[in-house]
Amino acid sequence: MSTLLISDLHLHPGAPAITEGFLAWLEERAVHAEALYILGDFFEAWIGDDLLDLGAADPTGTAALAARIAEALKRRSQAGTAIYLMHGNRDFLLGERFAEAAGATLLADPSVVTLGDERVLLMHGDSLCTLDEAYMAFRTQARDPQWQAQILAMPIPDRLALARQLRDQSGEANSNKAEDIMDVTPEEVVEALREHGVATMIHGHTHRPAVHDLDLDGTPARRYVLGDWQPERGWEIEIVAGQPPVLRDFPLKG
Repeated sequence: MSTLLISDLHLHPGAPAITEGFLAWLEERAVHAEALYILGDFFEAWIGDDLLDLGAADPTGTAALAARIAEALKRRSQAGTAIYLMHGNRDFLLGERFAEAAGATLLADPSVVTLGDERVLLMHGDSLCTLDEAYMAFRTQARDPQWQAQILAMPIPDRLALARQLRDQSGEANSNKAEDIMDVTPEEVVEALREHGVATMIHGHTHRPAVHDLDLDGTPARRYVLGDWQPERGWEIEIVAGQPPVLRDFPLKG
């Protein structure tokens, strides 16, 4: 048995190939896993769990998509795979209702978990991008419970409009930022590993899949970065006890 980790699927109705690919992967690959960790940005946008009430009346189609995804995850959970969901910067309003529908457990960002025979620091990864001061200010606001309560109190059409606005603003802002600003700050990586007393970190967010060897106060350490899913391929990390994590990409099957 193994543990699988994925991140940054950005599921939305406009990318059906990724949805179909994920559902196929869930049945073909995750069926063999004892645990599945989804490290944020599972959905391209999430305006609140009450979106599920709209069903077919949701003009964006996200409610129907989310119900289908939740049902598939619930089947996998009931079959014996423990499923964990972490918030990302796109779906930070995912709540307990969706988690329950999916048979999943919400996981704090960051979290230290034992995978295989090693303690590993799991993160979405956006909190490491401290050079992007404008984004970090938004992140602080978006994680504030009072701000979230205000957003969730808005009528659903207003929240849908806000989600579109935030996506547009993010895309425009990112197009004008230097590449290094949108990547992790190396000093933050080392500090996070030191703070949590671990030598291995796994995260997503940056869409820059790689394995980085590090020096942590004279001790070897390693940072694994998951890739974002595209219509033609996905990314996963597999962990088996007694072996180092393996980062791999694979073709998606519809």
